[in-house]
Parts: sequence; C-alpha cells; structure tokens
Amino acid sequence: MRRMGIKTILFTAVLAVTSGWTTGCAGKEDRELPVVKLSVWWSDEEDRELIDERIRVFQEEHADEAVFEITVSKENVMNVRETVLNNVNAAADVYMFADDQFEALRQGGALLEISEDVQAVIDANGGEENGACQAAMYDGKLYAYPLAAGNGYFLYYNKAYYTQEDIISFDRLLEIAAENGKKMTMDYSSGWYIYSFFAGAGLELGLSEDGVTNECNWNAVDTKYRGVDVAEAMLSIAKHDGFISLDDQSFLNGVRNGTIIAGINGPWNAEAVRAAWGEDFGAAKLPCYTLAGENVQMSSFSGYKLLGVNPYSEHTEWAMRLAECLSDEQMQLGRFASIGECPSNMNAASSAEVQASPVIAALSEQSQFAQAQHIADAYWNPSYIFGITIAGGNPDGQDLQALLDHMVSEITKDSR
Repeated sequence: MRRMGIKTILFTAVLAVTSGWTTGCAGKEDRELPVVKLSVWWSDEEDRELIDERIRVFQEEHADEAVFEITVSKENVMNVRETVLNNVNAAADVYMFADDQFEALRQGGALLEISEDVQAVIDANGGEENGACQAAMYDGKLYAYPLAAGNGYFLYYNKAYYTQEDIISFDRLLEIAAENGKKMTMDYSSGWYIYSFFAGAGLELGLSEDGVTNECNWNAVDTKYRGVDVAEAMLSIAKHDGFISLDDQSFLNGVRNGTIIAGINGPWNAEAVRAAWGEDFGAAKLPCYTLAGENVQMSSFSGYKLLGVNPYSEHTEWAMRLAECLSDEQMQLGRFASIGECPSNMNAASSAEVQASPVIAALSEQSQFAQAQHIADAYWNPSYIFGITIAGGNPDGQDLQALLDHMVSEITKDSR
C-alpha cells in the first residue's frame, strides 16, 4: 500500500526489476507473472542491509510466482499506532510496532488475523503461553508476527561486590550494598517496574474483556499473598539503607560515579553499564524478594516488537508471507548480530552466539517469569502515585489497604 500525505524517509529502493514473463523450453512465453507491490514500514535503519538481503531471499523463493516491487520506509516504532490509525488504508502492507500498541491497532481494524502458517509461527516463538505469542494474539488468534523480545528488564550487578549466590536474593543485594556504603536501585515511580512485585505475588493486572479498561486485584485480601503483603514488602525495601529509587538517567549516573552497584533496568543501558564496570559487568534474571516471610520470584513485563499486516492490503496473502520471512529465525539472528536485538524465536534465542551475551541470557532467563504488557493507559498514573508514596517511605503514614484500594479504583476506571 502507499502512504499518502505523511513524510517518510525511504531507505530501501524498490527491490525488484525483473521480467514479468516466464519462458518455456522452446523459448516461448508461457504466461505473464502478476506484479505484486508491497510496502514495509521499519523502525531500525541500522539493519537496512539485512532487510534488503531477506527481501532478496523472499523474491528468489517466489520468483516463479510473481514479480515483486517491495519498498521499505522508515517509521518510528513508537509512533506507529497514531500514524496507522490516522489512515489505515494508507498505511504500509507490513509494519513494525511495539506490543503495547497491539490492542489499539487490533481494535482499530489495522491488524489482519494471520491465516498463513499460524501454528508454525506460534511454535517457533515458544508456544501460546510464551510472552512473545501472548503479545501477538487475542482470543486464541494470531494477529502479528513476533520479531524481537528485547524490551524487558533484569538485574544488573557489579561482580566486584556480588557472587552468583548473592544475586538470587533481593535481601542479600541490599545487605551487601549497605555494607559497602553503596546502593541497589530500581524505579519505584514507574508502574512498569513495580509490576514485578505484584505479579510475582500472583496478583493480576490486565485488560478487561472490553479491551479498553483494566482488571486489577492488587488490593486483594483473600489471596495467598494479599496486596498489603506486597505493599509492606516494598516499603521494607524502600526504607533499607542499601536501596534507592532512581529513574533511568539517575541509575546510569550512579553506575558511573560508583554509588550504584546493582539495579533493575533494561537492555538499552547495557553498553553504558558495561563501559563503567568493565570486566565486573554482570546481568541476571530478577531476584527473589521476601513476601510474608517467604521467598518469591519477581516477575516482569516483557516488551516485544511485532510485525503487523494491514487488512486493507491489496495482497494480504503475499504480505503475510513477507512478514513471516522478515521475522523468521534467520532474520532474528541477523538482527542480533547487527543491532543486538534479543530474538523471540526460540531457536535463535538458544543459539550459542545469543547465549554468549550476558544481557540476552538474562532476558531469556527472565522470560519464563514475564508477561506481555496488555494494559490500558489508566494504569500508569495511579501506579506512579502509589510507587512514589512507597519510595518515600509512606511519609504521611497512610493506611496501606486504603492506598491500594484507591490505586486499584483508579487503574480500573473507565476513562472513555
């Protein structure tokens, strides 16, 4: 499809200039091949050569079926939802997007239900229960192709202070930091991170059946671990001498000036942390924290990049085939090699070259305790207010159950 009226940067030219005819043994023209024009919106310009290569492979594999004219344009993955929904008809045939945009795009009629090689795609990405597939599915149906699994979070730690045994326990991380006059950190002001405590406790957060509002039981009083238990555990951590709640930039500043020796953060800061810690750089899954006297594994949100197919494409069948090619094992291995993107494809993720990366190995290990981020925007502000209140040590001494009740009420509010 052709995008109209919106500025794009075209970084791959049309990748097919071939005859539209096939020739028989006697040199006679047997039939004219159809010309299939497809457009792709891609966010990561750094892997341009890889995209070109994979498109050439796609063209060669189907050279006896059609003549392809495929264009690739740059479109920021963070802006795709607004751009596509502004005019679905004018959007690309295949486009990359972040998984937190999935529900809006699906409800907006901008995602084709995938009907080609569905089970093969699901199996290649770990099965229906895997976070990558959860991010791409709705009501048991596949609406996108998993492409990458790198937008999660995990534990960074300085090996000069911590052993492999130490990093299993949040308590131990805090103790060692305090003993050395240092700090361990995570961002309590972000609902993205504090989710790890509640989800680890088995409490639930997600979209309601209406696809617009949230369901949340973080204030539960009749579950194995109550909401108050989680709040008390978070408060205990916040008050520890070895802890400080820091945002992204402050985390990096602390790593660089030596005050931070461990922290929960994402892969986008890996190179900066590695540069500061050198050979002492370490990465691992999230630790266990003490909850109601028991050790509980912290969970996490996992973030994915997906490829969607426009249902208004003139060639939906070919668009699906192209999207599958641009998200397969070879593509994901190539993206890891070129830009360090964490694969969602299980074969690619388990390869020796991927597992050799501490960050990718940590994300992979954490993935078994991670869930896709399918939530409505009403979640973010209430979780922020709750988080900063706990990070500050609950200075006004508010009743924790009342705090939780208010947060949940706001999270589940219908703001339409």
